[in-house]
Amino acid sequence: MSEHLRKLVQANRAGNAVAIPSVCSAQPDVLKASLRLAERLDRKVVIESTSNQVNQDGGYTGITPAGFIGFVHDLADQTGVARERIIFGGDHLGPQAWRSAPVDQAMAKAQVMLQDYVKAGFRKIHLDCSEGCAGEAAQLDDAQTASRSADLARLCVKAAGDTAEDLLFVVGTEVPPPGGAREDEGGDITATTPKAARATLQAHVDEFADLAPLIGGLVVQPGVEFGPMRVHPFPMTRDTGFLPALADYPAVCLEAHSTDYQHPEVFPALAAQGFAFQKVGPALSFAYRQALYALDTVRSMIGGGPLALRDAMEAVMQADPTHWHSHYHNDAGALYVQRHFGLADRIRYYWPEAAAQQAVTELRADLAAVIPDPLLWQVFAPDVLDRAEGLSGSQVQRLIEAQIQIALDPYFFSSIRTGAL
Repeated sequence: MSEHLRKLVQANRAGNAVAIPSVCSAQPDVLKASLRLAERLDRKVVIESTSNQVNQDGGYTGITPAGFIGFVHDLADQTGVARERIIFGGDHLGPQAWRSAPVDQAMAKAQVMLQDYVKAGFRKIHLDCSEGCAGEAAQLDDAQTASRSADLARLCVKAAGDTAEDLLFVVGTEVPPPGGAREDEGGDITATTPKAARATLQAHVDEFADLAPLIGGLVVQPGVEFGPMRVHPFPMTRDTGFLPALADYPAVCLEAHSTDYQHPEVFPALAAQGFAFQKVGPALSFAYRQALYALDTVRSMIGGGPLALRDAMEAVMQADPTHWHSHYHNDAGALYVQRHFGLADRIRYYWPEAAAQQAVTELRADLAAVIPDPLLWQVFAPDVLDRAEGLSGSQVQRLIEAQIQIALDPYFFSSIRTGAL
């Protein structure tokens, strides 16, 4: 499947502003909406999982690498989407999930995880060993990072066996320094410098040696980011200067993370500057929550009752603050807003909880009858209602899917179809 990605990289580096979206989510409705959109547009899509989300221990989803691929394939089958349309990727694969342990232990866990990912069928592999383990600096230099990544790459190749040439490695990271992403004097996110990007890539090429041709992507920070309540927009007049830094590596493109919530014109602009891989995740689960809360409001308008779903989610998040307490700050009122409406969308970690699932099931059941248009007009934008009309399934499901697809639409800006690449 990485052959498609390599052709895409080749087209991008030849001067065509083309890119592919990488959807990083394990939320079933997000994945179904993304797959249906790719099918409708006759496009391929990358579906990714992170090392914290999916690993040999189950990650925070409780799913192993093989289980994740089976899960996504089942969703594709249910929605009538061809499995061949999906390219599986792993994000930030390295020792991060175990970095509180000594490096030998953390790397041993990472080695098992990488082999499991490759054996399961993941082919786009982002190797990231940039964060230190117990007793090490918070962030490692290029030499240490590249050395550890190369060790993991060799294990991946061994695990892939005869299909090793189908692997595509992405290296580098956009993980901000301790304290968060840095802003410059104008309030923009400080981008990676072309010199630093070239140094990172060169360090990995040197360490990978004969495996260097399998490197197809480099993660850098182009200056896009979002915080709990603010989007840092990409300056449209900015020339990142990365392409000259990649001049000696025509088979390598750039990968942008945290592109969520950017203006639609940003995505082709990034593609024109070499970003053929564009990641999205929280913006899609934010749209899922947005649709559910809109429907919760409709239910409240019909019956005059409380916002039952929101109340249920508040109880779930307060019962276990693990996934939000270190990410959100301020007084009680601000924390409430951030928990439910923050762009970081930390609420996404709570949807699988039994109480949350029950609340969503009750919401769907309470709105099984057709919702009159005047009520929908109060809570859904016209483009969401128009999109929902053309989808299949129950009215509630169509509204949820429409909200998610509209958030994903800008990533499918290219007119190139799968047959052309």
